[in-house]
Amino acid sequence: MKVVIATKNNHKLVEFKRILEPLGYEVLSQADVNIDIDVEETATTFEGNSALKAKAIYDATKMITIADDSGLEVDYLNGEPGVYSARYGGEGKNDKDRCNLVLEKMQGVEKEKRTARFVCAIHMIMSEEDQRTYKGVCEGYIGFDFKGDNGFGYDPIFMVNDNDSFATLSGEEKDKLSHRGKALQKMEADLKQK
Repeated sequence: MKVVIATKNNHKLVEFKRILEPLGYEVLSQADVNIDIDVEETATTFEGNSALKAKAIYDATKMITIADDSGLEVDYLNGEPGVYSARYGGEGKNDKDRCNLVLEKMQGVEKEKRTARFVCAIHMIMSEEDQRTYKGVCEGYIGFDFKGDNGFGYDPIFMVNDNDSFATLSGEEKDKLSHRGKALQKMEADLKQK
């Protein structure tokens, strides 16, 4: 089954391929289907933004489409950066800048108050009448410095235990724990029942 992933983020595309291809899906990027759309994420929830992205690409292709919206929620920062994770701190910031901004805001905060989670909402459109959303959450905490060279985004500062950040794990190890991996597992279980 061919599936279009509604993203221009190559890191996310790699994760979707790694999880979906072994299940028999042919994963296509927006570029593979000649769609160059930037969807404005105007919703206030991960579920709302993933639905906006999926709908735009589905309308353009009429192919099964999967979109996700995901981000980091830090309890000490009242849930920031949340749905603004990719834009945190304003335009022109890269992943390292955004991580540094979180670390700066958390300076001097003890470990017990550094709780955080990654959240992912995946919206899949099989047809106009058949649309489904799957949510995954991975609990952890914000480390005190960058750790590891794998991953992307906030992975180097998101600790899943006292030794490992997301950026120290292999892709396969991360998939088993991650917010996106958990949401995709729910999607897979749902599809197997249909």
